[in-house]
Amino acid sequence: MGGSGSKSKGLWPFAGSTSGSGSDPAQEATEQSLARLRGSRTATPFVFTRRSSLYYDEDGDLAHEFYEETVVTKNGRKRAKLKRIQKNLIPQGIVKLDHPRIHVDFPVVLCEV
Repeated sequence: MGGSGSKSKGLWPFAGSTSGSGSDPAQEATEQSLARLRGSRTATPFVFTRRSSLYYDEDGDLAHEFYEETVVTKNGRKRAKLKRIQKNLIPQGIVKLDHPRIHVDFPVVLCEV
């Protein structure tokens, strides 16, 4: 599951300094200022949009999956089967969320037991 990108090399937008590295504070401050220069905007822990899992078909209908009813004749008997359509579907794209969500990589404890 996932694809959060937290395992890839690079800067982590939510971290103010490197965690547990034991290096001197001057080096951490330099790295933090370089991180600010590389990313012109500051990262927020909230997610406001997401990629939709819905698709449009040729008729403009919106759904997760589309099926077509086909009639199969076997041994003289007619039988209706559903065939899944996977061609000519257009993804809905980016959808704005009603309420902001917390990013999956944001390091915060929501509930402690």
